[in-house]
Amino acid sequence: MEKAAENIDQLVQDFLIWMITNDIDWERKPAADKWSKKEIIGHLIDSATNNLHRFVRCTYEQNFKLVYAQNEWVSAQHYHEAKIDDLLTLWRLLNKQISTVLKNYPQQMLQNTCDTGKQEVNLHTVEFLANDYVAHLEHHLKQIITI
Repeated sequence: MEKAAENIDQLVQDFLIWMITNDIDWERKPAADKWSKKEIIGHLIDSATNNLHRFVRCTYEQNFKLVYAQNEWVSAQHYHEAKIDDLLTLWRLLNKQISTVLKNYPQQMLQNTCDTGKQEVNLHTVEFLANDYVAHLEHHLKQIITI
């Protein structure tokens, strides 16, 4: 879990440094049915919120169900209209908290599971969820950089 936490810290730091040296149009959508960069940050906030709950709850609760409808959440939270500085602050702090939780995660709880399935049961271990979270975060940050 230490490695996942370090990866999160590094991804956030690298992205914040990249932002300083680039002029970013947070509002532009690559297509009418695609998210803006601001909405992608919002989606990453939703992902961080859900995964933080998963990591915490997995320390004392087995096989609980936690899913979300990503498009509906982005729309309902009006990320496109939000101030980007507010979104980035929230995103950064959520990831800082996830990193703290993972760095201190009880070794004996790494195989505890959470149900992420929308229709059917789909159990994943905390260890899998942590690594999946890092990959998801990296994917969307690369997406922001390239669109």
